[in-house]
Amino acid sequence: MHKLLVLGDQDAAYATGNLQRGGKNSAASDHAWAITRAVAADAVRAGWNRAAFVQVMLDGPYKAGQHARTLQHRRGYEKAATWLQRAWDGAQQYVHSTDPLTTRQDFHAALAAFRARIECTPWKGIAGKTDLRNLIARMDICARAGSWDHTVSERDLAERMGCSRTTAHNSNQRLLAAKMLRQLDNGSPTEGARWMLISRLPSTTSHHWSTPKGPKAGGAMSGPAVRQPNTGADIDSRTAGQLMHLDAFAHHGLGGSGLAVLAALAERDGQSLTELQASASISRPTAYRQLRKLKELGLIRREGELYNLSPTVWEGTGAATDDCADPVAGWTEAAERLGTSGTAERRHRHHEAQRAHWRHEQVRLAEHRRTTDQIPLPHPAVAQPQHLRVDGCAIDPGTGEVIVDLYVGSDGRWIFAEAESAG
Repeated sequence: MHKLLVLGDQDAAYATGNLQRGGKNSAASDHAWAITRAVAADAVRAGWNRAAFVQVMLDGPYKAGQHARTLQHRRGYEKAATWLQRAWDGAQQYVHSTDPLTTRQDFHAALAAFRARIECTPWKGIAGKTDLRNLIARMDICARAGSWDHTVSERDLAERMGCSRTTAHNSNQRLLAAKMLRQLDNGSPTEGARWMLISRLPSTTSHHWSTPKGPKAGGAMSGPAVRQPNTGADIDSRTAGQLMHLDAFAHHGLGGSGLAVLAALAERDGQSLTELQASASISRPTAYRQLRKLKELGLIRREGELYNLSPTVWEGTGAATDDCADPVAGWTEAAERLGTSGTAERRHRHHEAQRAHWRHEQVRLAEHRRTTDQIPLPHPAVAQPQHLRVDGCAIDPGTGEVIVDLYVGSDGRWIFAEAESAG
Protein backbone atom coordinates (compact mmCIF):
# COMPACT_ATOMS: atom_id res chain seq x y z
CA MET A 1 0.00 0.00 0.00
CA HIS A 2 2.94 2.34 0.61
CA LYS A 3 4.12 1.59 -2.93
CA LEU A 4 0.61 2.25 -4.27
CA LEU A 5 0.45 5.58 -2.41
CA VAL A 6 3.88 6.84 -3.47
CA LEU A 7 4.31 5.37 -6.98
CA GLY A 8 0.72 4.76 -8.06
CA ASP A 9 -0.71 1.64 -9.68
CA GLN A 10 2.29 0.75 -11.83
CA ASP A 11 1.03 -2.78 -12.57
CA ALA A 12 -2.56 -1.67 -13.36
CA ALA A 13 -3.83 -4.01 -10.64
CA TYR A 14 -6.82 -1.72 -9.98
CA ALA A 15 -7.59 -0.83 -13.60
CA THR A 16 -11.06 -1.39 -15.04
CA GLY A 17 -12.57 -0.72 -18.45
CA ASN A 18 -16.13 0.42 -17.88
CA LEU A 19 -18.12 2.49 -20.35
CA GLN A 20 -20.77 4.92 -19.22
CA ARG A 21 -24.08 5.36 -21.05
CA GLY A 22 -23.55 7.25 -24.30
CA GLY A 23 -20.10 5.79 -24.92
CA LYS A 24 -18.11 8.04 -22.56
CA ASN A 25 -15.06 6.17 -21.33
CA SER A 26 -14.77 6.30 -17.54
CA ALA A 27 -11.83 3.91 -17.22
CA ALA A 28 -9.44 6.62 -15.95
CA SER A 29 -11.82 7.94 -13.29
CA ASP A 30 -12.78 4.38 -12.22
CA HIS A 31 -9.09 3.52 -11.94
CA ALA A 32 -8.43 6.58 -9.78
CA TRP A 33 -11.46 5.78 -7.60
CA ALA A 34 -10.27 2.19 -7.06
CA ILE A 35 -6.78 3.38 -6.07
CA THR A 36 -8.20 5.99 -3.69
CA ARG A 37 -10.53 3.47 -2.05
CA ALA A 38 -7.66 1.00 -1.61
CA VAL A 39 -5.41 3.62 0.01
CA ALA A 40 -8.31 4.80 2.19
CA ALA A 41 -9.01 1.25 3.40
CA ASP A 42 -5.40 0.78 4.41
CA ALA A 43 -5.38 4.19 6.10
CA VAL A 44 -8.44 3.18 8.13
CA ARG A 45 -6.67 0.00 9.23
CA ALA A 46 -3.57 2.03 10.14
CA GLY A 47 -5.59 4.30 12.44
CA TRP A 48 -5.70 7.50 10.40
CA ASN A 49 -8.60 9.96 10.58
CA ARG A 50 -10.43 11.46 7.65
CA ALA A 51 -8.74 14.87 7.88
CA ALA A 52 -5.28 13.31 7.75
CA PHE A 53 -6.24 11.21 4.73
CA VAL A 54 -7.58 14.24 2.82
CA GLN A 55 -4.49 16.29 3.69
CA VAL A 56 -2.07 13.58 2.52
CA MET A 57 -3.91 13.04 -0.77
CA LEU A 58 -4.22 16.74 -1.61
CA ASP A 59 -1.04 18.24 -0.15
CA GLY A 60 1.42 15.38 -0.59
CA PRO A 61 3.39 14.76 -3.82
CA TYR A 62 2.06 11.21 -4.09
CA LYS A 63 0.94 9.55 -7.31
CA ALA A 64 -2.20 8.10 -5.71
CA GLY A 65 -3.51 11.63 -5.05
CA GLN A 66 -2.94 12.95 -8.55
CA HIS A 67 -6.59 12.59 -9.60
CA ALA A 68 -7.77 14.36 -6.44
CA ARG A 69 -5.30 17.23 -7.02
CA THR A 70 -6.46 17.52 -10.62
CA LEU A 71 -10.04 17.67 -9.40
CA GLN A 72 -9.05 20.38 -6.93
CA HIS A 73 -7.35 22.41 -9.67
CA ARG A 74 -10.35 22.19 -12.00
CA ARG A 75 -13.32 22.37 -9.63
CA GLY A 76 -12.00 23.66 -6.34
CA TYR A 77 -10.97 22.36 -2.95
CA GLU A 78 -14.49 21.62 -1.69
CA LYS A 79 -15.27 19.30 -4.62
CA ALA A 80 -12.00 17.39 -4.24
CA ALA A 81 -12.39 17.12 -0.46
CA THR A 82 -15.97 15.84 -0.83
CA TRP A 83 -14.78 13.22 -3.33
CA LEU A 84 -12.05 12.03 -0.96
CA GLN A 85 -14.42 12.02 2.03
CA ARG A 86 -16.87 9.84 0.11
CA ALA A 87 -14.03 7.40 -0.64
CA TRP A 88 -13.01 7.46 3.03
CA ASP A 89 -16.55 6.82 4.31
CA GLY A 90 -17.04 3.89 1.93
CA ALA A 91 -13.66 2.37 2.82
CA GLN A 92 -14.35 2.82 6.53
CA GLN A 93 -17.72 1.09 6.22
CA TYR A 94 -16.14 -1.76 4.27
CA VAL A 95 -13.29 -2.27 6.77
CA HIS A 96 -15.65 -2.26 9.74
CA SER A 97 -18.00 -4.75 8.05
CA THR A 98 -15.30 -7.34 7.32
CA ASP A 99 -13.44 -9.58 9.70
CA PRO A 100 -9.75 -8.65 9.87
CA LEU A 101 -7.06 -11.32 9.63
CA THR A 102 -5.44 -10.67 12.99
CA THR A 103 -4.17 -14.16 13.76
CA ARG A 104 -2.77 -17.14 11.89
CA GLN A 105 -6.01 -19.02 12.60
CA ASP A 106 -7.99 -16.27 10.84
CA PHE A 107 -5.83 -16.63 7.76
CA HIS A 108 -6.22 -20.41 7.64
CA ALA A 109 -9.99 -20.01 7.95
CA ALA A 110 -9.97 -17.55 5.02
CA LEU A 111 -7.73 -19.91 3.04
CA ALA A 112 -10.13 -22.80 3.69
CA ALA A 113 -13.04 -20.70 2.39
CA PHE A 114 -11.01 -19.78 -0.69
CA ARG A 115 -10.11 -23.45 -1.27
CA ALA A 116 -13.80 -24.39 -1.04
CA ARG A 117 -14.69 -21.84 -3.74
CA ILE A 118 -11.87 -23.07 -5.97
CA GLU A 119 -13.05 -26.68 -5.61
CA CYS A 120 -16.60 -25.76 -6.64
CA THR A 121 -15.51 -23.81 -9.70
CA PRO A 122 -15.65 -25.48 -13.14
CA TRP A 123 -12.13 -25.19 -14.57
CA LYS A 124 -12.70 -26.25 -18.16
CA GLY A 125 -10.20 -26.99 -20.89
CA ILE A 126 -6.48 -27.62 -20.79
CA ALA A 127 -5.69 -24.08 -19.68
CA GLY A 128 -8.38 -24.21 -17.01
CA LYS A 129 -6.95 -27.41 -15.52
CA THR A 130 -3.46 -25.84 -15.58
CA ASP A 131 -4.73 -22.77 -13.74
CA LEU A 132 -6.33 -25.07 -11.18
CA ARG A 133 -2.96 -26.77 -10.61
CA ASN A 134 -1.35 -23.36 -10.25
CA LEU A 135 -3.81 -22.24 -7.58
CA ILE A 136 -3.55 -25.54 -5.70
CA ALA A 137 0.25 -25.25 -5.59
CA ARG A 138 0.05 -21.65 -4.41
CA MET A 139 -2.52 -22.48 -1.73
CA ASP A 140 -0.14 -25.08 -0.30
CA ILE A 141 2.71 -22.54 -0.28
CA CYS A 142 0.49 -19.90 1.36
CA ALA A 143 -0.63 -22.42 4.00
CA ARG A 144 3.00 -22.95 5.05
CA ALA A 145 3.81 -19.22 4.84
CA GLY A 146 0.74 -18.23 6.85
CA SER A 147 -0.03 -15.33 4.51
CA TRP A 148 -1.45 -14.54 1.09
CA ASP A 149 2.02 -13.19 0.22
CA HIS A 150 4.41 -15.92 -0.84
CA THR A 151 7.71 -16.38 -2.67
CA VAL A 152 8.14 -18.92 -5.45
CA SER A 153 10.09 -19.07 -8.69
CA GLU A 154 8.56 -20.20 -11.97
CA ARG A 155 10.78 -23.30 -12.10
CA ASP A 156 9.82 -24.37 -8.58
CA LEU A 157 6.16 -23.69 -9.35
CA ALA A 158 6.39 -25.74 -12.57
CA GLU A 159 7.82 -28.72 -10.67
CA ARG A 160 5.04 -28.50 -8.11
CA MET A 161 2.41 -28.30 -10.86
CA GLY A 162 3.97 -31.07 -12.95
CA CYS A 163 4.35 -28.99 -16.12
CA SER A 164 6.96 -27.02 -18.04
CA ARG A 165 8.16 -23.58 -17.04
CA THR A 166 6.52 -22.04 -20.11
CA THR A 167 3.17 -23.57 -19.15
CA ALA A 168 3.51 -22.22 -15.60
CA HIS A 169 4.42 -18.77 -16.95
CA ASN A 170 1.37 -18.69 -19.24
CA SER A 171 -0.84 -19.76 -16.36
CA ASN A 172 0.57 -16.95 -14.22
CA GLN A 173 -0.28 -14.44 -16.92
CA ARG A 174 -3.88 -15.68 -17.12
CA LEU A 175 -4.32 -15.49 -13.35
CA LEU A 176 -2.79 -12.01 -13.31
CA ALA A 177 -5.22 -10.89 -16.00
CA ALA A 178 -8.11 -12.43 -14.04
CA LYS A 179 -7.04 -10.43 -10.93
CA MET A 180 -6.66 -13.64 -8.90
CA LEU A 181 -2.92 -13.14 -8.56
CA ARG A 182 -0.63 -10.14 -8.14
CA GLN A 183 3.13 -9.99 -8.60
CA LEU A 184 4.81 -7.91 -5.89
CA ASP A 185 8.37 -7.97 -7.26
CA ASN A 186 10.59 -9.77 -9.77
CA GLY A 187 12.74 -11.54 -7.20
CA SER A 188 16.53 -11.51 -6.93
CA PRO A 189 19.42 -13.67 -8.19
CA THR A 190 19.04 -15.88 -5.10
CA GLU A 191 15.27 -15.78 -4.41
CA GLY A 192 12.12 -16.21 -6.46
CA ALA A 193 9.53 -13.56 -7.18
CA ARG A 194 7.06 -12.46 -4.51
CA TRP A 195 3.36 -12.93 -5.25
CA MET A 196 0.05 -12.28 -3.56
CA LEU A 197 -2.91 -14.60 -3.97
CA ILE A 198 -6.17 -12.65 -4.30
CA SER A 199 -8.79 -14.38 -2.20
CA ARG A 200 -11.83 -12.24 -2.95
CA LEU A 201 -14.02 -12.86 -5.99
CA PRO A 202 -14.15 -10.24 -8.75
CA SER A 203 -17.07 -7.84 -8.48
CA THR A 204 -18.46 -8.98 -11.85
CA THR A 205 -19.04 -12.54 -10.71
CA SER A 206 -21.67 -14.22 -8.60
CA HIS A 207 -21.30 -16.99 -6.03
CA HIS A 208 -21.35 -19.60 -8.81
CA TRP A 209 -18.57 -18.37 -11.10
CA SER A 210 -16.67 -20.30 -13.73
CA THR A 211 -13.54 -20.12 -15.80
CA PRO A 212 -14.38 -20.46 -19.50
CA LYS A 213 -14.17 -17.34 -21.63
CA GLY A 214 -14.53 -19.17 -24.91
CA PRO A 215 -12.14 -21.11 -27.13
CA LYS A 216 -8.57 -19.90 -27.42
CA ALA A 217 -5.61 -21.30 -29.33
CA GLY A 218 -5.75 -25.08 -29.32
CA GLY A 219 -9.22 -25.13 -27.81
CA ALA A 220 -7.96 -24.08 -24.35
CA MET A 221 -10.24 -22.04 -22.10
CA SER A 222 -9.58 -20.10 -18.93
CA GLY A 223 -10.38 -16.96 -16.99
CA PRO A 224 -12.94 -16.55 -14.18
CA ALA A 225 -15.10 -13.84 -15.73
CA VAL A 226 -18.35 -15.45 -16.88
CA ARG A 227 -21.40 -15.62 -14.64
CA GLN A 228 -23.02 -19.04 -14.88
CA PRO A 229 -25.45 -21.12 -12.86
CA ASN A 230 -24.19 -23.82 -10.54
CA THR A 231 -22.73 -26.57 -12.72
CA GLY A 232 -22.08 -29.08 -9.95
CA ALA A 233 -18.28 -28.85 -10.02
CA ASP A 234 -16.81 -30.44 -6.91
CA ILE A 235 -13.31 -31.88 -6.44
CA ASP A 236 -10.88 -32.58 -3.61
CA SER A 237 -8.01 -30.14 -4.18
CA ARG A 238 -5.79 -31.67 -1.50
CA THR A 239 -5.82 -35.00 -3.31
CA ALA A 240 -5.05 -33.23 -6.58
CA GLY A 241 -2.14 -31.42 -4.91
CA GLN A 242 -0.61 -34.71 -3.78
CA LEU A 243 -0.80 -36.31 -7.24
CA MET A 244 -0.34 -33.56 -9.84
CA HIS A 245 3.50 -33.60 -9.78
CA LEU A 246 3.70 -37.34 -10.60
CA ASP A 247 4.78 -38.57 -14.05
CA ALA A 248 1.46 -40.37 -14.55
CA PHE A 249 -0.34 -37.00 -14.68
CA ALA A 250 1.93 -35.40 -17.26
CA HIS A 251 0.35 -33.86 -20.36
CA HIS A 252 0.57 -36.99 -22.52
CA GLY A 253 -0.42 -39.28 -19.65
CA LEU A 254 -3.56 -38.89 -17.58
CA GLY A 255 -3.10 -35.12 -17.69
CA GLY A 256 -5.23 -32.57 -15.91
CA SER A 257 -8.47 -34.28 -16.92
CA GLY A 258 -7.49 -37.61 -15.37
CA LEU A 259 -6.38 -35.74 -12.27
CA ALA A 260 -9.75 -33.99 -12.11
CA VAL A 261 -11.61 -37.32 -12.42
CA LEU A 262 -9.71 -38.84 -9.50
CA ALA A 263 -10.11 -35.64 -7.44
CA ALA A 264 -13.87 -35.64 -8.13
CA LEU A 265 -14.19 -39.28 -7.09
CA ALA A 266 -12.07 -38.57 -4.01
CA GLU A 267 -14.62 -35.95 -3.00
CA ARG A 268 -17.61 -38.22 -3.68
CA ASP A 269 -17.06 -41.83 -4.69
CA GLY A 270 -19.59 -43.62 -6.84
CA GLN A 271 -20.58 -41.21 -9.62
CA SER A 272 -22.14 -41.79 -13.00
CA LEU A 273 -20.65 -40.56 -16.26
CA THR A 274 -22.95 -37.55 -16.36
CA GLU A 275 -22.15 -36.65 -12.77
CA LEU A 276 -18.41 -36.93 -13.44
CA GLN A 277 -18.73 -34.59 -16.41
CA ALA A 278 -20.10 -31.92 -14.09
CA SER A 279 -17.99 -32.55 -11.00
CA ALA A 280 -14.69 -32.83 -12.94
CA SER A 281 -15.64 -30.08 -15.46
CA ILE A 282 -14.80 -32.19 -18.51
CA SER A 283 -16.57 -32.96 -21.75
CA ARG A 284 -18.26 -36.30 -22.48
CA PRO A 285 -15.54 -37.54 -24.91
CA THR A 286 -12.84 -36.59 -22.40
CA ALA A 287 -14.71 -38.41 -19.66
CA TYR A 288 -14.94 -41.59 -21.79
CA ARG A 289 -11.24 -41.40 -22.67
CA GLN A 290 -10.01 -40.84 -19.12
CA LEU A 291 -12.30 -43.44 -17.59
CA ARG A 292 -11.06 -45.99 -20.12
CA LYS A 293 -7.44 -45.26 -19.18
CA LEU A 294 -8.16 -45.48 -15.47
CA LYS A 295 -10.10 -48.75 -15.88
CA GLU A 296 -7.29 -50.29 -17.92
CA LEU A 297 -4.84 -49.41 -15.12
CA GLY A 298 -7.16 -50.89 -12.51
CA LEU A 299 -7.44 -47.59 -10.60
CA ILE A 300 -11.24 -47.41 -10.84
CA ARG A 301 -13.97 -49.99 -11.30
CA ARG A 302 -17.42 -49.76 -12.80
CA GLU A 303 -20.41 -51.08 -10.90
CA GLY A 304 -23.51 -50.69 -13.04
CA GLU A 305 -23.67 -47.03 -14.03
CA LEU A 306 -21.41 -45.83 -11.22
CA TYR A 307 -17.64 -45.52 -11.10
CA ASN A 308 -15.75 -46.19 -7.87
CA LEU A 309 -12.11 -45.84 -6.84
CA SER A 310 -9.94 -48.85 -6.13
CA PRO A 311 -9.22 -49.42 -2.42
CA THR A 312 -5.50 -48.61 -2.83
CA VAL A 313 -5.72 -46.02 -5.60
CA TRP A 314 -3.79 -43.32 -3.70
CA GLU A 315 -0.69 -45.52 -3.66
CA GLY A 316 -1.11 -46.01 -7.40
CA THR A 317 -1.95 -49.68 -6.92
CA GLY A 318 -4.84 -50.97 -8.98
CA ALA A 319 -7.21 -53.84 -8.43
CA ALA A 320 -8.09 -56.65 -10.83
CA THR A 321 -11.48 -56.11 -12.49
CA ASP A 322 -13.31 -57.31 -15.59
CA ASP A 323 -11.74 -54.40 -17.49
CA CYS A 324 -8.22 -54.92 -16.11
CA ALA A 325 -6.57 -58.30 -15.67
CA ASP A 326 -3.13 -56.83 -14.96
CA PRO A 327 -3.45 -53.80 -12.60
CA VAL A 328 -0.56 -51.45 -11.99
CA ALA A 329 1.56 -51.79 -8.85
CA GLY A 330 2.36 -48.12 -8.30
CA TRP A 331 2.43 -44.70 -9.93
CA THR A 332 5.84 -45.44 -11.44
CA GLU A 333 4.46 -48.43 -13.32
CA ALA A 334 1.40 -46.40 -14.32
CA ALA A 335 3.69 -43.77 -15.86
CA GLU A 336 5.64 -46.48 -17.71
CA ARG A 337 2.45 -47.85 -19.25
CA LEU A 338 1.30 -44.36 -20.21
CA GLY A 339 4.69 -43.53 -21.75
CA THR A 340 5.48 -40.59 -19.45
CA SER A 341 8.01 -42.22 -17.15
CA GLY A 342 10.91 -39.95 -16.18
CA THR A 343 9.19 -36.70 -17.17
CA ALA A 344 9.57 -35.08 -13.75
CA GLU A 345 13.20 -36.19 -13.42
CA ARG A 346 14.09 -34.79 -16.86
CA ARG A 347 12.33 -31.55 -16.00
CA HIS A 348 14.18 -31.33 -12.68
CA ARG A 349 17.56 -31.94 -14.35
CA HIS A 350 16.81 -29.31 -16.97
CA HIS A 351 15.88 -26.77 -14.29
CA GLU A 352 18.98 -27.62 -12.25
CA ALA A 353 21.16 -27.08 -15.32
CA GLN A 354 19.52 -23.69 -15.86
CA ARG A 355 20.05 -22.76 -12.20
CA ALA A 356 23.72 -23.84 -12.37
CA HIS A 357 24.23 -21.77 -15.53
CA TRP A 358 22.59 -18.80 -13.84
CA ARG A 359 24.83 -19.09 -10.77
CA HIS A 360 27.91 -19.41 -13.00
CA GLU A 361 26.93 -16.27 -14.91
CA GLN A 362 26.40 -14.35 -11.68
CA VAL A 363 29.89 -15.33 -10.46
CA ARG A 364 31.44 -14.40 -13.81
CA LEU A 365 29.74 -11.01 -13.88
CA ALA A 366 30.74 -10.33 -10.26
CA GLU A 367 34.38 -11.14 -11.05
CA HIS A 368 34.24 -8.92 -14.13
CA ARG A 369 32.86 -6.02 -12.10
CA ARG A 370 35.44 -6.58 -9.36
CA THR A 371 38.30 -6.63 -11.93
CA THR A 372 37.03 -3.47 -13.52
CA ASP A 373 36.86 -1.73 -10.15
CA GLN A 374 40.36 -2.81 -9.11
CA ILE A 375 42.22 -1.90 -12.33
CA PRO A 376 40.81 1.34 -13.76
CA LEU A 377 41.71 2.24 -17.32
CA PRO A 378 44.43 4.96 -17.64
CA HIS A 379 43.45 8.43 -18.77
CA PRO A 380 44.43 8.98 -22.45
CA ALA A 381 46.02 12.36 -21.66
CA VAL A 382 48.49 10.86 -19.18
CA ALA A 383 51.83 9.59 -20.55
CA GLN A 384 52.52 5.90 -19.97
CA PRO A 385 56.01 4.42 -19.36
CA GLN A 386 56.02 2.46 -22.63
CA HIS A 387 55.67 5.74 -24.57
CA LEU A 388 58.77 7.38 -23.01
CA ARG A 389 62.47 6.86 -23.62
CA VAL A 390 65.10 7.08 -20.88
CA ASP A 391 66.00 10.68 -21.85
CA GLY A 392 62.31 11.71 -21.72
CA CYS A 393 61.57 11.76 -25.46
CA ALA A 394 58.20 10.49 -26.64
CA ILE A 395 58.44 7.36 -28.79
CA ASP A 396 56.10 5.06 -30.68
CA PRO A 397 56.09 1.82 -28.58
CA GLY A 398 55.63 -0.28 -31.73
CA THR A 399 58.53 1.01 -33.81
CA GLY A 400 60.66 2.89 -31.24
CA GLU A 401 60.74 6.04 -33.41
CA VAL A 402 60.84 9.44 -31.72
CA ILE A 403 57.69 11.51 -32.09
CA VAL A 404 58.66 15.08 -32.91
CA ASP A 405 57.02 18.03 -31.09
CA LEU A 406 55.52 15.79 -28.39
CA TYR A 407 56.64 16.30 -24.80
CA VAL A 408 55.59 15.41 -21.27
CA GLY A 409 54.67 18.21 -18.85
CA SER A 410 55.48 18.36 -15.17
CA ASP A 411 52.02 16.94 -14.38
CA GLY A 412 52.73 13.86 -16.53
CA ARG A 413 50.38 14.84 -19.38
CA TRP A 414 51.20 15.12 -23.09
CA ILE A 415 52.04 18.52 -24.53
CA PHE A 416 52.19 19.28 -28.27
CA ALA A 417 54.72 21.89 -29.38
CA GLU A 418 52.28 23.51 -31.86
CA ALA A 419 49.69 24.04 -29.09
CA GLU A 420 52.39 25.54 -26.78
CA SER A 421 53.74 27.93 -29.43
CA ALA A 422 50.22 28.99 -30.42
CA GLY A 423 49.45 29.80 -26.79
